[in-house]
Amino acid sequence: MRIVALGGIGEIGRNMTVYEYRGKLLIVDCGVLFPEATEPGVDLILPDFSYIEDRVQDIEAVVITHGHEDHIGALPFLLRLRRDLPVLGATFSNALIAAKCKEHRINPKLQTVREGDLLSVGAFDLEFFAVNHSIPDALAVGIRTPAGTVLHTGDIKLDQLPLDGRLTDLGGFSRFGEEGVDLFMVDSTNAEVPGFVAPEREIGPVLDRFIASAKQRVIVASFASHVHRIQQVVDAAQRHGRKIAFVGRSMVRNMQIAQELGFLTVPDGLIRSMDKILDLAPDKVVLISTGSQGEPLSALSRMARGDHRQVNLVAGDTVILASSMIPGNETSVFTVVNELARIGVQVVHQGMAKVHVSGHASAGELLYLYNAVKPKNVIPVHGEWRHLRANAALAALTGVPKDRILMAPDGVVVDLIKGKASVVGMIEVGHVYVDGNSVGDVGDATLSDRLVLGEGGFISVTVAIDATTGRAVSPPTVSGRGFSDDPNALDAVVPLVEMELARSENDGIVDPHRIAQAVRRIVGRWVGDTYRRRPMIIPTIITV
Repeated sequence: MRIVALGGIGEIGRNMTVYEYRGKLLIVDCGVLFPEATEPGVDLILPDFSYIEDRVQDIEAVVITHGHEDHIGALPFLLRLRRDLPVLGATFSNALIAAKCKEHRINPKLQTVREGDLLSVGAFDLEFFAVNHSIPDALAVGIRTPAGTVLHTGDIKLDQLPLDGRLTDLGGFSRFGEEGVDLFMVDSTNAEVPGFVAPEREIGPVLDRFIASAKQRVIVASFASHVHRIQQVVDAAQRHGRKIAFVGRSMVRNMQIAQELGFLTVPDGLIRSMDKILDLAPDKVVLISTGSQGEPLSALSRMARGDHRQVNLVAGDTVILASSMIPGNETSVFTVVNELARIGVQVVHQGMAKVHVSGHASAGELLYLYNAVKPKNVIPVHGEWRHLRANAALAALTGVPKDRILMAPDGVVVDLIKGKASVVGMIEVGHVYVDGNSVGDVGDATLSDRLVLGEGGFISVTVAIDATTGRAVSPPTVSGRGFSDDPNALDAVVPLVEMELARSENDGIVDPHRIAQAVRRIVGRWVGDTYRRRPMIIPTIITV
């Protein structure tokens, strides 16, 4: 069996793993990665499908472990390559996938699976196991083929007191391990954190205390998929006589789905529309909002900036950030926190109160998993390098031989042969950027140009020359955008450009491209010497 990750190993996001046996493929998850500040203008980052795009007819199915964006967000883009691709997921996951695909005008071929199910999909025999995570209906998947057996956990933790009573199936993992697990693909996100994750139910009393003591409106920001967290907010609001409203498109959509499927229980009359809830006294209101990661267009960010069309926060309101910060989002989150503090809003976050627990297994829980499964080979997944290394060290502590613990980031090809996993090669796996309606049109060169523009602005130089002699027939026009507020900042370079044009004419140069290159060099050198800056320089040579 061959295993290649197209995303999710060496990064947090874009989770997608391809399993291959006798020419047939099985895909586990198909998620997105969200852009960082070094990727301006990018909306989403997809896995690189080039490894499989010519073989989509060989794909037996896509298995979805759970409904988070970093596991399902790229699925509509994969389905564009093959609309009838079977997608296997649990009830809540499939409902989120259906809603997402509807926005892309795709009708996916969904098949609902649940824990305990045994299913043959072409060359692959699958078994599904219940796991805890920060979203309902998460699954791990066991994959059996004549070439070997794999257990892929997806995102996992071991909450011993889950709010929905749905425990991670350690018994099933142990049974599967007794059969012999040749390869364990296991979540690494919290491998650096010692001990055990606190139960989700410990968040409820803390949320209750802050809601009870608030004198005005309470806004709780959470992931739009964290149904168990939102259930605890709903319960606290009811206890303290407050009505609730959901704010943010994804929050409204997901909570409606959760209610329809019975994952979220809301008493009759507790939910109000945004128009009606704003008519209530401030101490009778709880808003449950998106924006816990400081996303600029999210509801909470717009509230903090004062440009939300319905909610105007005032001093004395309380905002609870009921989530952790995804690595890379710290600056965005604290920008929102500071804006809220400027207004006079009380901000409650994980650093000051237990308003969040992780959805990923800490080191102590991972040791339990290794001891239950007893894998012959291990590939740590879902995490940055520091997480992968920490997870690998835990595997070694439980007795997995170090040569059987593979660091196999995106693009590394692993073959499982006769119970031994080995790195056998590498494929090129790039980032595929989504910018508006364009997919893949933006590459590293474009992003580099955007960064240059963002950091240094640009200078345009326009010159008209005689097509026959190369002589300038008008003075050069030099202007800048995003370079300086001083209208005369570039005046001193004009004579240098004129001298360079005269030199080109004397040398008999009439090629517009060569003249443009000469102009770019002279302006770039002058800007560097004068201002110590590197703007983008765009010469335009017009032949007449």
